[in-house]
Amino acid sequence: MLNLKYQHLQDRLGYQFETQALLELALTHRSCGARNNERLEFLGDSILNFIIGESLFQRFPDGREGQLSRLRSQMVKGETLAKIAREFQLGECLILGEGEMKSGGHRRDSILADTLEALIGAIYVEKGFAACRERVTTWYAARLAALTLDSPVKDAKTRLQEYLQSVQQPLPEYAVVEVEGEAHEHMFTIECRVSLLKKATRARASNRREAEKQAAAEALRLLKI
Repeated sequence: MLNLKYQHLQDRLGYQFETQALLELALTHRSCGARNNERLEFLGDSILNFIIGESLFQRFPDGREGQLSRLRSQMVKGETLAKIAREFQLGECLILGEGEMKSGGHRRDSILADTLEALIGAIYVEKGFAACRERVTTWYAARLAALTLDSPVKDAKTRLQEYLQSVQQPLPEYAVVEVEGEAHEHMFTIECRVSLLKKATRARASNRREAEKQAAAEALRLLKI
């Protein structure tokens, strides 16, 4: 009988796997051993890039190659994938090794993003390209609809800096609060201090730069920028 949490995950994904073993493989991180989702992740990454590229090609008939490439990068980057994975509450369904579990791997952006790609690969293996395209375009529908050829590509750190400069305020200050995990898979907690906010914002990610971006994004949200 299928584990209830996996059933709920499939409901959120809008896809029911016929083979439970394939779903479990897609959810299995390499910290569990040789039988893991890395091959499915490799496949899913390639498929995702094509599906999003095709969608952008059709959505923007006047878009230039550089514009389409920029938008595709925005859609398939790890940060976006991790956000979608969190919308599916994917973290609670990950199959992790003991060490990865203890170090908070179920919250790590890189693992969430990779697992979402593995699920895309698994859907392709089981049902083929048409079913895979249907799911991916549904998952991305709102994000794709919000895009324009002039969609901003500046990251949160740049936007926050430019805003503070425009209102003649000091630049934001970033500080590492904590570093966790194994040497090859650190998790960084970053604090962003902004003169216009009473409290610093915090974010946690698998690399310092990404954590800084997320902390800056939270500052922008609080500033209503």
